[in-house]
Amino acid sequence: MAGHSKWANIKRRKGAQDAVRGKLFTKLIREITVAAQMGGGDLDANSRLRLAVDKAKSQSMPKDNIARAIAKGTGNIDTDNWEELTMEGYGPGGVAVLLEILTDNRNRTTGEVRHAFTKCNGNLGTTGCVGYMFHRKGVIILEDENTDEDELMLAALDLGAEDIVHEEGAWEVLSPVEEFEALRDGLTELGFTIQSAELTFVPDNNTAIESKDAEQLLRLVDILDDCDDVQNVHHNADISAEELERIVG
Repeated sequence: MAGHSKWANIKRRKGAQDAVRGKLFTKLIREITVAAQMGGGDLDANSRLRLAVDKAKSQSMPKDNIARAIAKGTGNIDTDNWEELTMEGYGPGGVAVLLEILTDNRNRTTGEVRHAFTKCNGNLGTTGCVGYMFHRKGVIILEDENTDEDELMLAALDLGAEDIVHEEGAWEVLSPVEEFEALRDGLTELGFTIQSAELTFVPDNNTAIESKDAEQLLRLVDILDDCDDVQNVHHNADISAEELERIVG
């Protein structure tokens, strides 16, 4: 179930950061807009919006951009009608891939996603083909430095965490969705330094891949991340740290 810190470290080292940030801002704005459309513009009453805004702030998005995105969602500014859906498929080596999508044109998005899978030796599947392998969880990543393992264990479990894993110089704390915000806020109040906190899909089991399959999967993830309509890419690949170093350099 672990591995989010490893993938986060890899993504931080890849690509032109300005271009990556531009794509990220586009996706964050879309998520804020849809969250406001669905639950209103009050952050206290709309947990999804609150999480989206927190994520945007963590990426240094200007307050004006956030405010405009909320205004679009609440109907104060004209906006497109976004459709929220998931797409599923198999990547190289039989890796399960689950995508969170926000689109205003399902046919366009399906074509782009199908092309990405085909290009990287994968297959876009039907709804439900791999979704059962993933479950929605809260994932909180804390920096390793100055974090006392025993203190973290006791605090996190007391606050509702279900698992704690040390990997790639960071601590991953997993929780049920309903315990996520209280856990995040509680750890912050206790003085732990949180690198990231999000609700995401976590696989029940991982599929080990290497060599060409690993290279093609990373390429597939890059292409999908570059698609504006793909909000998040989830997969169950297990690639060793040594193999990642070889591929990414």
